[in-house]
Formats: sequence, C-alpha cells, structure tokens
Amino acid sequence: QVQLVESGGGLVQAGGSLRVYCTASGLTFNVYSMAWFRQAPGKEREFVAAVARSGSTSFYADSVKGRFTISRDNAKNTVYLQMNSLKPEDTAVYYCAACARGTLSLAAGDINYWGPGTQVTVSS
Repeated sequence: QVQLVESGGGLVQAGGSLRVYCTASGLTFNVYSMAWFRQAPGKEREFVAAVARSGSTSFYADSVKGRFTISRDNAKNTVYLQMNSLKPEDTAVYYCAACARGTLSLAAGDINYWGPGTQVTVSS
C-alpha cells in the first residue's frame, strides 16, 4: 500500500520561512518524479514544484520561483519543500505527489499518488 505523508506545515508570518516534507512508503521511491501541489480555499489544485527521480533537476511554478526549493533524499524516501519569503497568497493545503512519468511539468491528472496534505498559513 502506497502512502505519502506530509509534515511540517503550520502558521508563519509573511516574509518568514517554512519547510514541509513528505515521506513515502510502499513504492520504489527513486523511479518516481516527486512534486508539490497546493490548493487554496475556493481554488483549484495547482502545481508548485517538481524534482526529477535523481534529484538533479527541478521545475517550479512562476509564482514560487526564486522563493521555494524542492529537493529529495532517495535514501530516506523523502521529498522536501523549503519555502522562503512567504506571502499570504501562499496560504493553502500543500500536497505531496508522486508521478511515474519522467516529466517535471506536471498537472494534477498526471499524478499516480497523493498525500493527504498539510496546511500552510501565512499571516500578513
């Protein structure tokens, strides 16, 4: 049974930093591209960032480029999202996602497995 479990969400002030991470089990972690999506209230789930199977390449949504960094540790089956210079508009539930395809430009329909999500709230 595949499980993706996110941790590290919380409340932070605008301009602050937060790191969320996701630990996977029940799958061969290093054959999946890993990604983060987010969903704010009343909005559709949107792509945030993705990292290649090896961790050597990453891809970001324009809205987070330069502020967020995605990384992975295949030895620990874990993917991280470091979020800096947070803005109130970054407030959302953040979802970890695994994709068997090699591409990093991902849509929600490309995802094979989802985590349950972790709430990130940025206060102004």
